[in-house]
Amino acid sequence: MDQDTKNGGIIESAEKASVVSMGTEKVEKEKRNKYAFACAIVASMISILLGYDTGVMSGAMLFIKEDLHINDIQVEILAGILNICALVGSCAAGRTSDWIGRRKTIVLSALIFLAGAILMGIGVSYAVLMTGRCVAGVGVGFALMIAPVYSAEISSTSSRGFLTSLPEVCISSGILLGYVSNYLFGKLPLRLGWRVMLGIGGIPSIALAIGVLAMPESPRWLVMQGRLGDAKKVLLKVSNTKQESELKLREIKKAAGIDDNCNEEVVKFAHTTRGEGVWKELLLRPSPAVRRILIAAIGIHFFEHTTGIEAVVLYSPRIFKKAGIQTKNMLLLCTVFVGITKTCFILVATFLLDKVGRRRLLLTSVGGMIVSLAGLGLGLTIVDHSKERLMWAVSLCIATVLSFVAFFSIGLGPITWVYSSEIFPLRLRAQGASIGVAVNRAMNATISMTFISLYKAITIGGAFFLFAGVAVVAWVFFYFFLPETKGRSLEEMEELFSKKKSSSMKVEGGEKEMKQVGLGNSATLSV
Repeated sequence: MDQDTKNGGIIESAEKASVVSMGTEKVEKEKRNKYAFACAIVASMISILLGYDTGVMSGAMLFIKEDLHINDIQVEILAGILNICALVGSCAAGRTSDWIGRRKTIVLSALIFLAGAILMGIGVSYAVLMTGRCVAGVGVGFALMIAPVYSAEISSTSSRGFLTSLPEVCISSGILLGYVSNYLFGKLPLRLGWRVMLGIGGIPSIALAIGVLAMPESPRWLVMQGRLGDAKKVLLKVSNTKQESELKLREIKKAAGIDDNCNEEVVKFAHTTRGEGVWKELLLRPSPAVRRILIAAIGIHFFEHTTGIEAVVLYSPRIFKKAGIQTKNMLLLCTVFVGITKTCFILVATFLLDKVGRRRLLLTSVGGMIVSLAGLGLGLTIVDHSKERLMWAVSLCIATVLSFVAFFSIGLGPITWVYSSEIFPLRLRAQGASIGVAVNRAMNATISMTFISLYKAITIGGAFFLFAGVAVVAWVFFYFFLPETKGRSLEEMEELFSKKKSSSMKVEGGEKEMKQVGLGNSATLSV
């Protein structure tokens, strides 16, 4: 009897979804709302700034070291200090976005980064350069937290994976632009070249800050402020039909604790809604579901960088030099190919996330990374111990660097941001996501600031064997702790993590039932 009731509920939900989608091919094909798509693109462009800074610093460090006469320890600190400051920025961004809104937080992020870029462009001394990196880092921390959260909150269930992966696309595009900037401006005089490389990164932030002002606020943040009338207007713009927007509004109101029958334009909450008490609910007294969500978010952010991507992206010129490539032009040209590979495969990932699913793509990605890292470790070890230049070993190093970046970009890279921005409940989302970003930046800084010392201690080949071992642990963690979230609304995530196995079975069973009544995945995604 209970099973029949469940099946009946599934079919009833499917029928409701059919009504929402109006049963027409036109609505089914129009899975991505153009307005929501445009807003997500603008919000995600803030991430180009981070990507550019990472990519350009990779080559600029060669010139900075020569011009300012700094040692390897100072180079490591210069590379990693941005991420230490980004950790501070990401922690502050969660509460800030709950207080002033998602949109204004994006503007603030762009302005902070602009100030940092100006200081780095001046760069009259190592101290000024470090100050600029610190200021830019705070802006980066804000950007990394807010862009995926805004995209997740403004997108529909059917396109959420695509839209929330756009920040990672922008990061990869920024890295590629940074590599190209290295190659082009590297031909300028030494004292001018690297300063132009770093300073020019602030120009897009001005246009971005202006563009963001034309975007709407997140409807979920508006509901949390009791501004139901404003939220309804935004939902009408980012939904394909009026019925769909009304269904979304009911779900968000329910998640925010507002009576479904309330039709007021503005609601006064009896409790505070500006992010107070969230840290206590997240860290001190979390429910079992919230605890699992927090572990999943921290885990995926931890493993994104401890598997070695920052070592490859930031220190690729050194890696290629160790592999046997000597001239600066060739080193910088090889890094451009790394950037092209990263950008191309991240674009592929955006189209697969909502079709293949997060979990399957993630496990495939990490599996490929393990093989690539082991191959790179082997190639570098052979080159390191060989007295003559072995072209096959050099080719192996180059091929495995590119394959590692490709596998990372098609799964772990974008899914980290998609997954962590969608699994937290509405009341905890901004500050929960900020914890994940803080862990992400801490691990990024750790790898950035220790890689040179690490490979000097255990050889460069040994360093990549170590990363391969971490990737194996990451695969096991993802297999056991990360359930599939494809096709689930943001308001369903807490239930998904409260009963992991039964929920997963329910989703799979629900999809089968919907297919049997002729609705397929489109109905599942519309619920």
